[in-house]
Amino acid sequence: MNRQFDLIVIGTGAAASVVAHECGSAGWKVAVVDSRPFGGTCALRGCDPKKVLVGIAEIIDWVQRMNGRGVRAESARIEWSELMRFKRSFTDPIPKISERSFAAAGIATFNGRAHFLHSTVVGIGEETLAGRHVVIATGAMPRRLGIQGEQHITKSDQFLELDALPRRIVFIGGGYISFEFAHIAARAEAEVTILHRGQRPLEGFDPDLVNRLVNRTKRLGARIEVGTEVTAIEKSDGKLLVHALTAGTQSMFEADLVVHGAGRVPELDDLNLAAAGVQAEERGVKVNEYLQSISNPAFYAAGDAASSGLPQLTPVAGYEGQIVASNLLKGNQRKIEHMPVPTVVFTIPPLQLWAF
Repeated sequence: MNRQFDLIVIGTGAAASVVAHECGSAGWKVAVVDSRPFGGTCALRGCDPKKVLVGIAEIIDWVQRMNGRGVRAESARIEWSELMRFKRSFTDPIPKISERSFAAAGIATFNGRAHFLHSTVVGIGEETLAGRHVVIATGAMPRRLGIQGEQHITKSDQFLELDALPRRIVFIGGGYISFEFAHIAARAEAEVTILHRGQRPLEGFDPDLVNRLVNRTKRLGARIEVGTEVTAIEKSDGKLLVHALTAGTQSMFEADLVVHGAGRVPELDDLNLAAAGVQAEERGVKVNEYLQSISNPAFYAAGDAASSGLPQLTPVAGYEGQIVASNLLKGNQRKIEHMPVPTVVFTIPPLQLWAF
């Protein structure tokens, strides 16, 4: 027998939490579903824990730059296992806090991977939920690279849970994740290599500023190879061999850890959207200016799961959650606005861009 709800929200991140709480406060019967610990990517596996690590790396940077100016930097170093324990003191309480917040608001919580059976009917393990409306706010996941040995790649959330930092690290891709983690790892005395398929990393940013950041990154001891496409990863004798192609020439890089930094896509693959009549594309669920599905009007999408044309950033997800909640409660009357949004690469120093 189906459990009936006014609204089913899939995800518990910034967009999902806003929608669930706004509609719950209005008296709707709301359910939230997440296959992972409650709280979303930013609080648990992305922005917040990353900034804890960046903050420590900044301290090391300050000490090193002040060496000989009243400071002795020789003994300053990052103890990785201690840093991870410190980071977990922030992230570990989040799921319980999030669940208690939903419960206090009268929102039903379900932990498991959701998939659509038909229309607005959702299966979660042995449970079946039916809603008048559904909001998809599942966030994003690393892009599949489709290369041999892809199973040996460490994802960004796994990097943030490492109990020990390997000595040699190769980052695939020259975007936010690779540069931010490279700046942390290099200051923790790892040997860092970034392999980027294009001719210029951080392609959306000002070229002159990117060049300065690349040079600063190289001065940390990092190796940055552009025009280099990773073709396979091989595990051999306890190490990883990263095979790549540069201008038609084969090359190989040895590593103890290979990290995915080659972009993220909406996490929609196993939801069975076709059964619900919901159309999606590479950028997410196809939505109109009200963030409503163009193919099933009972559905809305927000955050990284929506093809809204806005940047995939946490503040944007919260903003889209507000729009979806308003349109659910009052009828479609609030449209998304394409406004400039600041986005930052949290390297040391950071790099900022106004995205449109």
